[in-house]
Amino acid sequence: MNDSLGFLTGGGLMGERIAGHDWSATSLGPMSAWPAALRTTLGTVLSSRFPTYMCWGPELIGFYNDAYLPILGMKEALGLPFREAWSEAWGTVGPIAERAYAGEASYYEDLPVTSERLGYPEQHHYTFSYSPVRDEQGRVGGILCTVFETTHKVKAIGELRELNENLSHQVAAHAADRDRLWRISPDVMAAASLATGRFLTVNPAFTESFGWTAEEATTRPFMDMVHPDEREDVARHMLILAGGTPLVNYETRVLHKDGSCRWVQWTISPEGELLYGVARDITAEKQQADALRQAEDALRQSQKMEAVGQLTGGLAHDFNNMLAGVAGHLELMKLRLRMGQTGDLPARIDAALGVTQRAAALTHRLLAFSRRQALDPKPTSVNALVESMTDLVKRSAGPAITLRTQLQAALWTTLCDPNQLESALLNLANNARDAMPEGGAIVIETENAVIAPLQAGRYGDLKPGEYVLVTVRDSGAGMPPDVLARAFDPFFTTKPMGRGTGLGLSMVYGFARQSGGHVRIDSIPGQGTEVRLLLPRLVAEMPAPQAVDGDAPLPAACRKGTVLVVDDEADIRNVMAEVLRLQGYTVMEAADAPQALRQLQERGQERGRSGRPDMLVTDVGLPNGMNGRQLADQVRMLWPQIPVLLVTGYAESTVMRNESLPAQMELLTKPFAMTALAAKVGAMLGACAGTAAGAAAGVAQAADTGAADEVPA
Repeated sequence: MNDSLGFLTGGGLMGERIAGHDWSATSLGPMSAWPAALRTTLGTVLSSRFPTYMCWGPELIGFYNDAYLPILGMKEALGLPFREAWSEAWGTVGPIAERAYAGEASYYEDLPVTSERLGYPEQHHYTFSYSPVRDEQGRVGGILCTVFETTHKVKAIGELRELNENLSHQVAAHAADRDRLWRISPDVMAAASLATGRFLTVNPAFTESFGWTAEEATTRPFMDMVHPDEREDVARHMLILAGGTPLVNYETRVLHKDGSCRWVQWTISPEGELLYGVARDITAEKQQADALRQAEDALRQSQKMEAVGQLTGGLAHDFNNMLAGVAGHLELMKLRLRMGQTGDLPARIDAALGVTQRAAALTHRLLAFSRRQALDPKPTSVNALVESMTDLVKRSAGPAITLRTQLQAALWTTLCDPNQLESALLNLANNARDAMPEGGAIVIETENAVIAPLQAGRYGDLKPGEYVLVTVRDSGAGMPPDVLARAFDPFFTTKPMGRGTGLGLSMVYGFARQSGGHVRIDSIPGQGTEVRLLLPRLVAEMPAPQAVDGDAPLPAACRKGTVLVVDDEADIRNVMAEVLRLQGYTVMEAADAPQALRQLQERGQERGRSGRPDMLVTDVGLPNGMNGRQLADQVRMLWPQIPVLLVTGYAESTVMRNESLPAQMELLTKPFAMTALAAKVGAMLGACAGTAAGAAAGVAQAADTGAADEVPA
């Protein structure tokens, strides 16, 4: 903007429009010829934040600032004569403008003006002043109008006045119109005094609704007619009314004269110490809502039982097959032993073990679906995991399917069970393969994702935050909406008999939810399916375990030391103890935590020193008041560095859901091979002696000093 237009500086949108307007076509001529008074006044108008309109010259050519634009609406008035711009309102404001141009200032409050600012006639109210503006010679050169629209205020005052008039009319000496409405209204109407706590008057509907006559209602405190359980709440709302705040749709219970109660919805307006109320009996509506709620509960229970029936039916079918396989192999081994034919016993044993492993896999999937599987979360690089399993997915998919990976660089680390994540991705890849019998493409993609609050709604109850997003996409047949809606249901499958348990996607769902994330499926029939798996970002690196005062490091010979085995299942405890004895360990056995603690105390008394074992192996779910995790905490209060191996079929307490275990404490999930038990015990004792110092670094956490909740096995 050049120096000659400096008076428009800070004029906002209208300053720019004025600068670009063709003023030579108006009676004012080009801006370079404008008088100083016009420039100065216009600069003041544009810099004002109050709605202001000004006119200049005999034709009253119009200018205005940004704050005036809402008053114009759709109208255009810049550079137009006042009469032309406001032709529909000229009969009202024209004489005022002309007097102002003649030198007479004026002020009007809430003046009604009919205008067409939105394209059709409307009446609005304005409070404004018109003032003459003089030029350098003292002559009136224009007029200045500061204006404020008061339509809403005038309307509100009118409505309030009308309301006050109506209420005053109702309370006044039973005028004819009020009496008629008072008599025929099906709703309760009443006036009451805050000072006396009594009704002043009630209409006939009060008696019809509550049984109390008008005399009975007005000669006793209205609080006597309130249900006893509601009186404290009603008293609190009386204080609100006393402060001048009305109540709208306030629900409470009122006693009927016959001793029953009615639900009532009140709208009450305070007028000084008087209260004017209208009430509606909503007892029937409440009863209908209760009946509907009970019906919904019954429907949910029915749906739950249907799901349980589907779940148990599928589970019984699969486990009957597996039990039949195990029983068959055991019977054959018994028959072979009776016949003295022992040559194929190893093969039979391996076959029976194979069936038990299938059963274990099935229970893991069920536990993942129900979110009760014990996870072993670790800081996990999803990119590294995907790259490590690429060859496996390719071999599983076959030559007709192309596998592509799109892995984001600098992907965030997530805290999850890497084995379960690998299993989930294999399930998704196998599903994608089965959806493309004629071939196609599978894409596994990773990226960092920040889920905003509005986006979180797409994933149910997912919390907003930072996540690692893993997407598995295929170009297969896709799923119709009815199939997509049931994709996560347990045992639901569209595959032919014998080609799937229907637990794959439910396992993926359970793993994602238990890990603090979510999973979403989008699918279009004929175009393919996309599964988006969200896992929470690990914000901070895992802290290094701190040295704990108390015990010196175990000696190197700890691999053949003493192991305390605690399990309430005698068969399982005996087998674990026997396997460890075969490995050369001295084994102590206990059926529960109190027995284990007594044995440790007795051992210390016998030896005249600490009864410290070299390692604790305990089931998580123990009877008699203390679970395995709590036992481990008790033992570690005595010997903070003792290695602890927790064994469990599932875990559901807060300490086991998805949190890393303290240092030198690990988890083994039932059922497990006895060789796995021996290897885990050997590794942990070896690690504590320094022979495998880095084995547990990825999952080590500082010890949890709080007592854990009970964790059933």
